[in-house]
Amino acid sequence: MVINRVGDVGLACGVFSIFTIFKTSDFSVVFSLVPYLLGSTYTFLGLEVDSLSTIGLLLFVGSVGKSAQIGLHTWLPDAMEGPTPVSALIHAATMVTAGVYLIIRCSPLYENSGFALVVITIVGALTAFIAGTIGLVQNDLKKVIAYSTCSQLGYMVFACGLSNYSVSMFHLINHAYFKALLFLSAGSVIHALNDEQDMRRMGGLLQVLPYTYVMILIGSLALMGFPFLTGFYSKDVILEVAYSNYNLHGTFAHLLGVFSAGITAFYSFRLIYLTFVSNPNGFKNAIQNAHDAPLPMGFPLFLLCVGSMFVGFFDKGFIHRAWHPFLE
Repeated sequence: MVINRVGDVGLACGVFSIFTIFKTSDFSVVFSLVPYLLGSTYTFLGLEVDSLSTIGLLLFVGSVGKSAQIGLHTWLPDAMEGPTPVSALIHAATMVTAGVYLIIRCSPLYENSGFALVVITIVGALTAFIAGTIGLVQNDLKKVIAYSTCSQLGYMVFACGLSNYSVSMFHLINHAYFKALLFLSAGSVIHALNDEQDMRRMGGLLQVLPYTYVMILIGSLALMGFPFLTGFYSKDVILEVAYSNYNLHGTFAHLLGVFSAGITAFYSFRLIYLTFVSNPNGFKNAIQNAHDAPLPMGFPLFLLCVGSMFVGFFDKGFIHRAWHPFLE
């Protein structure tokens, strides 16, 4: 709650600044007036600052808080104490998507502020890399997936910083499917083991939970961008976009994005190995009483699994036809 209030202060200051300068907070009016304010300044906290860059950065502070970018990211793994379906909703549909969507929705404002875009690119690339490295050493099953979300949000943010908002939106939609699948599958494992979340006390579950294993495997492959699964179509395009930006921050984002993709593959297979493949390390009675997901738990996993395999392929044309004209 405290971390999010920090982000909310930035967001509120951004909205107040918009109202001070534009005399309205209506999107259509603000965006139509943006070109006339290029190079203009206003007084913020007693300092004379560039209007558009300051508004962009203040709104981005709100986005950093909501979308768990580096610096205000600690609330997300801490929120994993809650119920697993709530975790899946936070990561896939509600909370962390709000910050990225704020940047996407305010794209006409950001396109007129080069400095804000550079800051967004650098913060997003650092988040993708640093959150991935933290995920490498986590032992809590849900915290590994939570840091994975931080990393993927970094990809979305630096795609926005490189002015490719439709690609960021595409990854946002795709990510919802395989991340919800991973969380609910993790919930299936935790439920089967009497609420055990430490991966060091798991192992040997491949024979006991074969259905859940297949679900986590497909979700992890989609997450790491395995060819022709959902994550591949958007993640690959984000890295291509970064590679094709022949400037310093674009190259920086591309290098960190490629390293982060390798880290993602490593911690995903570490999770699978420690949970399902390694020798059993848990309590005997927990593994003896373990059972695979019953139908009410298994059917949603199947639906999300189908989405994790095919949505990227079917969505890639829609995103560019419907979102691209709207966002660019």
